[in-house]
Amino acid sequence: MAQVVLPNDANPLGNILGGKVMHLIDIAGAIAAHRHARSHVVTASVDSLDFLHPVRVGQIILLRAFVTRAFHTSMEVEVNVYLEDYIKGERRQTSSAFLTYVAVDEAGKPVPVPPLLPRTGDERRRYREASERRRRRLALAARAHRRYFEKENQHPGGPNDRREP
Repeated sequence: MAQVVLPNDANPLGNILGGKVMHLIDIAGAIAAHRHARSHVVTASVDSLDFLHPVRVGQIILLRAFVTRAFHTSMEVEVNVYLEDYIKGERRQTSSAFLTYVAVDEAGKPVPVPPLLPRTGDERRRYREASERRRRRLALAARAHRRYFEKENQHPGGPNDRREP
């Protein structure tokens, strides 16, 4: 995916807004997931995202997305972001992220996705690494969800409020 950064995409310093980059990452990742699953997909998670270099107005932002692994109904997608200064002839990576998408039917219910068949050595390495990232991601999510639900159940008037009326 390629797009010229225009003034309406930028902050007062002339750099593309971080939220705009995140939006483009989600779109590029979803396209890769749609193509693999041949179904609708929803974003389930985004791993951490760092912005290494600003992309300035007038430069081109390039996004490359590919499925690294397919699980039962979910897929991990890697998205790499680059800036291209066509005047200077420079291209460099500005960020990357791993996203998880879930394939869904028309009613929004998860559906199985086809297996991913890695062919190159690099694809096989990414495939193996995806399993470990998924394990860490699920463990972090479980801890976060426990905290959210504990807080929800601890405030006054919540389901576990045992005070006398």
